[in-house]
Amino acid sequence: MIARLPLTAILTALATWSSILPAAAQTYPSRPITLIISFAPGGSTSIVGRTVADKMSEILGQPIIIDNRGGAGGTVGTRAVAKSAPDGYTLLLGYTGTLAIGPTLYKNAGYDPRKDFAPIGMIGHAPNSLVVHPSTPVKSVQELVAHAKANPGKVNYGSAGVGTVSHVSGEYFASAAGIKLVHIPYKGTGPALADLIGGHIPMAFAPIPATHGPVSQGLLRGLAVTSSQRSSLVPELPTIAESGVKDFEASLYYGLVAPAGTPRPIVDRLNHALREALASADVRKRLTNDGAETTPGSPEDYANHIDRDEKRWSAVVKMSGATEN
Repeated sequence: MIARLPLTAILTALATWSSILPAAAQTYPSRPITLIISFAPGGSTSIVGRTVADKMSEILGQPIIIDNRGGAGGTVGTRAVAKSAPDGYTLLLGYTGTLAIGPTLYKNAGYDPRKDFAPIGMIGHAPNSLVVHPSTPVKSVQELVAHAKANPGKVNYGSAGVGTVSHVSGEYFASAAGIKLVHIPYKGTGPALADLIGGHIPMAFAPIPATHGPVSQGLLRGLAVTSSQRSSLVPELPTIAESGVKDFEASLYYGLVAPAGTPRPIVDRLNHALREALASADVRKRLTNDGAETTPGSPEDYANHIDRDEKRWSAVVKMSGATEN
């Protein structure tokens, strides 16, 4: 015989349970938070992630520890967060390459960008840049296309790894320009730019936050940006579309996500801290100086963006012919 609980007991239990989540939000965070950045140090994700994490640490009153966990185009670190406890103490620096490209590029990325994460909020966006080593005999996109056509299959380009925006942007560019480029994947933007600056590869697609410094110092030569409009940080660089590759556009978006199932009060606490961080003059200045524009919003705004971005990049991946190998 099944025992029936009195109605008053059920209501009391529900009231007790409903009070747990607000209480959790009030005491959260009570210990350090880990922010996983799914690429090697030195790239745009690290620059953006550390800038925001430093300010959020001040606001939340707890350290945010950066854990660079690269591999497989960022899917290793992303998958780790998807499988983490949904308690608000393990977060992910969301990125176009991992949340919009990886699920289509890889046969089994190991996560679903819509189902396995609780979006916290968007940080901002930035275009990629097309940069070359100063010794490369090209000074414009038009000259690069002509050089590649004269040397089919002999022009290499570096990227942050298979499946990243820099990889797919290169394949997209080659397809749109009617040229053949050889992809050289690295374990992050930092290692790719180190080899480019060292003259081991002739060109790369990389985010402006990572290339602005080397270009300003004369270590690299900027040819163009991948956005639909010129960057306010490097207005002298034309867009690739302006340079003759019609309708070309490939921008990067950054945000914060937690594992699916993270209590909404904790998500709201983190969203509030993120928006407060993005509203601070020093964070805006640091991100702007590195070529990123802030775009704060609600968790729902970021969820809708992830959905749209994945659909758009899925089509680009299929069109470009990029594969996981």
